[in-house]
Amino acid sequence: MTLLPNLVVATSIEKVEVAAYQIPTDFPESDGTLKWNATTLILVTITAGGERGLGYTYGNVATAKVIQDHLISLVIDQDVNEIPAIWCSLIRQVRNDGTKGISAMAISAIDIALWDLKAKLLNLPLVHLLGQIRKNISIYGSGGFTSYSLKQLEQQLSCWIAQGISCVKMKVGRYPEKDKERVATARHVIGPKPRLFVDANNAYQQKEALHFLRIFSNYDISWMEQPLSHDNFSGMRWLRDQVPEIEIAEGEYGYELSYFRQLLESQAVDVVMADVTRCLGITGFLKINALCEAYHSPLSCHCAPSLHVHLGCALPQIQHIEYFHDHSRIEHMLFDGVLDPVGGTLTPDLSQPGLGLTFKHTDAIQYAISS
Repeated sequence: MTLLPNLVVATSIEKVEVAAYQIPTDFPESDGTLKWNATTLILVTITAGGERGLGYTYGNVATAKVIQDHLISLVIDQDVNEIPAIWCSLIRQVRNDGTKGISAMAISAIDIALWDLKAKLLNLPLVHLLGQIRKNISIYGSGGFTSYSLKQLEQQLSCWIAQGISCVKMKVGRYPEKDKERVATARHVIGPKPRLFVDANNAYQQKEALHFLRIFSNYDISWMEQPLSHDNFSGMRWLRDQVPEIEIAEGEYGYELSYFRQLLESQAVDVVMADVTRCLGITGFLKINALCEAYHSPLSCHCAPSLHVHLGCALPQIQHIEYFHDHSRIEHMLFDGVLDPVGGTLTPDLSQPGLGLTFKHTDAIQYAISS
């Protein structure tokens, strides 16, 4: 069933609430440069016209304090139809603190909630408000943490393949001496046809990255993510030239449009990555898609699959969504309306307005933390 839209009316925002939740991982997780055993979700809820929009980001609890102490006052009493104006006021507010990092994640959560609220007030699924161009969007299974044993790695990757997901990603870089064996194991367990990605999370130096790219090419790796520091544009361009058969991907820690412009102008990557929970929300993500369109670059959505599915079905440059183990698990735990993959894709629920998500406050209360 497709929803019928309501008429657009001026609607003042009445209330903005923020809360933080820390959810333990189901097993200790690590990548090339970081270890963690819990993930923090910052939830923003905005009320207007009898509807509640929600948005969230994954980040430090300090993000919630920035929202509470510095940003909520700029949103109250504003017209929810004027999201660009609200977004600009939030950007100005964090001028002295900078629009990267925690500030960007705070703005992202608010902006996502505003878009969800506007779509609900219009009685439209978010993908229809954005302008749907495809019925579903491909995903790739993402996990394969460096903390996993070879048996755990095999089990996770083979499970995704059994679900019809034809592309999977694993972490490398923490233990370089083990990377060849782990990648070989991954290729063996998924078979020759599925695509296999690796993610170094900035762990390698330039020549080291080239060394492993050449090794991984023997196992038909088609993508290496974050081989170097995220701002080493010349180094990534050099890697692209050296091993052109493997795509270089970067951008998940891009917060501002200027970073993505530098990434594209320098020809550092084959695929741009962007994260709606970091890149200044849906408003920021739309700008990044337009930039990628101008540069004829594909775009991939980083993590938070429940937030990216509507974008993935509305924006032309997006080629797939990262179905990240940690985030897909948390979203199923804390939200009703979370989508399950079918045939390696996610399809928005057009019978529900907005994002189609409802936060399960009763289930989440055990994870609540103070900001």
